[in-house]
Amino acid sequence: MKSLVVSCFLVLSAAAPLAAQVEIDNQWVRVERVNRDRTIESFATHGPTLLVYLTDVHLRMTDMMGVSNEINQKAGGVSFVAQAAEQVENLSGQPLEAVYIELKQQPSQTAPVSLDPVRLDPQHHIVLFENDRVRVIKTILVPHLKAPMHEHPHYVVVYLTELHTTMAMADGRNIDNVRRPGEIAWRAALQHATENVGDRTAMEIQVELK
Repeated sequence: MKSLVVSCFLVLSAAAPLAAQVEIDNQWVRVERVNRDRTIESFATHGPTLLVYLTDVHLRMTDMMGVSNEINQKAGGVSFVAQAAEQVENLSGQPLEAVYIELKQQPSQTAPVSLDPVRLDPQHHIVLFENDRVRVIKTILVPHLKAPMHEHPHYVVVYLTELHTTMAMADGRNIDNVRRPGEIAWRAALQHATENVGDRTAMEIQVELK
């Protein structure tokens, strides 16, 4: 699945036909669910932002100098937005939905995790995008898959499908995790093993902070 880096700082137009709902707001991230219609509009972030698309998208982004860039992404694709000013035109002819994960803090100097899920289970943990701020993993859990014990730094999860997993935590707790498509969750750094107890393949996007 393709990802895209866009060097722009996005700004808000007061007249923009944009619906945004804040889902998470803590010291590390501000996460909004954004719905946009078929028209031209602008939108706001106040720092580097990772976008996760919940619908297929075809956008034209135009910067302050009039330079345009088109984005074609399938649902589940991601883009990283850096800095500048842009207008966004929805070319798809359909309403769009996306999750904007704004990064509030500079990267920390913490050591990489030792139980890296990408290294331990690369077939089911696929890196979509990585830079000095985030690593974005697409997790694919086939029915009854048991993922090995692994760990994450602080991260945001965007659920692409229905999901029912159990999480065996490092402290001995077992957590039942039932999710619907489009749900969003914040998780502080943790170590766990997961099992898909459902009968369908489940997919999620994990945005790990650095």
